[in-house]
Formats: sequence, C-alpha cells, structure tokens
Amino acid sequence: MNSGVRSCFRYLLIVLAPVMLRPLPACAQQPLFTDDADVTAKAKLQLEFTNEFDILQRSSFPNLKQNTSSFTLNYGLFDSVEIGINSPLIAIFNARGTSPRIAFGVGDTTLSIKYNFREERNGSRLPAMAVSFNLELPTGDKDRQLGSALVDYQLNGIVQKSLTERTKLRLNSGVLFSGNTLSGAIGIKTRGTVFTGGVSLVRQFTERLDLGAEVTGAVAKDFQLGKGQLQFQTGGNYQLKEGFTFDFGIIGGRYSASPRLGLQLGFSVDF
Repeated sequence: MNSGVRSCFRYLLIVLAPVMLRPLPACAQQPLFTDDADVTAKAKLQLEFTNEFDILQRSSFPNLKQNTSSFTLNYGLFDSVEIGINSPLIAIFNARGTSPRIAFGVGDTTLSIKYNFREERNGSRLPAMAVSFNLELPTGDKDRQLGSALVDYQLNGIVQKSLTERTKLRLNSGVLFSGNTLSGAIGIKTRGTVFTGGVSLVRQFTERLDLGAEVTGAVAKDFQLGKGQLQFQTGGNYQLKEGFTFDFGIIGGRYSASPRLGLQLGFSVDF
C-alpha cells in the first residue's frame, strides 16, 4: 500500500469513526444540493453528515481528487425560521511532485438562516416558498487551497411544489453578491457576483425509500460557461428508523468548476 493510499485510508477512518459510533443527521433532501422549502421544527435540531469523494476535471491539474466531509447542524428558531452552521473537512489529492501531495484540514464555515414564508396548501396551486441567506467565513487555509480567504454573501430563493402525493419538484435561484463558490478545489474561483440555480425532482417510492435527480449550476457575471459549474446528481435516502436515514448519490459534472465524477454517502437524523 503506497503512502498516498495509506493517508487516504487514515483520513477516512478519522472522518467515519464518529459516524459509526453514534447516529447522525436526517434531511429529506440530502444528498441533493437543491434546497427544500421546509425548515426544522421550532426548538428541534437536525444534524447532517455527508462524505463526498470527487474526481476532478483535467483542467484542475495538479489537483486530481478531493474528499469533502460536511457536518451541518440546523436548529428551529421559530415556527418558520431555522438557523444553521456547516463546517467541512477537506482533503485534496495532488499529482506527484506537488507540495503538499495531500492537503487536509478544515474548509470555510457557513452560517445560514432560512425563512419559510408560505407553506403548500391543499386546494391551492401556489407552491411552498422560502428564502435563505448564507454567510461563509474564511476559516480554511488559502495557501493549501482549503479556503478562499473571502467572506461570501449569498441569497437564495426556494420554490417547492407537490406534483403528486409522492412526487415533489423544487427550484432554487440565487445570487452570490461577494466572494466565490470555492470549496477546496471545486467551484468558481472568480471573485464577485455569481448566479446560482438548481432544479430537483424527488419521488417517494416506498415508506422508507426516496429517490430523485437534480441539475445545479453556477456562472459568474461575465457568463463564461467554461469557467462555470454544472452538476447532475441522482440519489436518494433510505429510512433506517424514524428520523434517521442513510443518504446516497452519484454526481457527474461539466466545466472546470465542477467535479468530473463523484460519490456521496451520508447520514441524517432529527432530534
């Protein structure tokens, strides 16, 4: 076993050990990136964990692969408002001759607030609607590509509509006013205004199994698609017990800011 594989194996053990020792988060939308209009119930907590391993675009050389472990905690502040914090652990695997060969550490931390100002009602054609605001703080080391060294401000609008009793459509549209979308080696590096969007379709196939697909993207204000982000994901979650799901997804991407191929596994729990 070479040193790179040993380092990767040790990293995965460090990340997954606490997951195996205690139950972790459950979110109806995870692993999809398209946000839903629902919020955590008042005075309740929701904990999410996901581990995403990506093969990067060839244009990202000497960065070859990236592993991102994200921990998200949401709290229901009021009946229609939740606050949250997300902090990732990032490992970037670089080509031979690059220093460091593996960059590992904490990435940028995101604080969020989401307000659901309209719930979906029976007999109404109007969808559920929510708005969220994200503030990303530069807690990652820029010199090792773990952070952007910028403070990011993002506003996101969310629309959610039940097409059938078991099928939901979700749309996101947002703008990053300042900063960039970098998470390690993935994302738009250009500083400034970035427009984001996403659409997902999720169906509940059984009482325990939800499956869905999504398209998400981002582009800077100069609309250079080659430097943008376009991702496709299929995945879902399986309820192991009430309030506790196993989440899984497969990712494909185009353009330099997206991973070429990725696998996402995680857990979600409400308490």
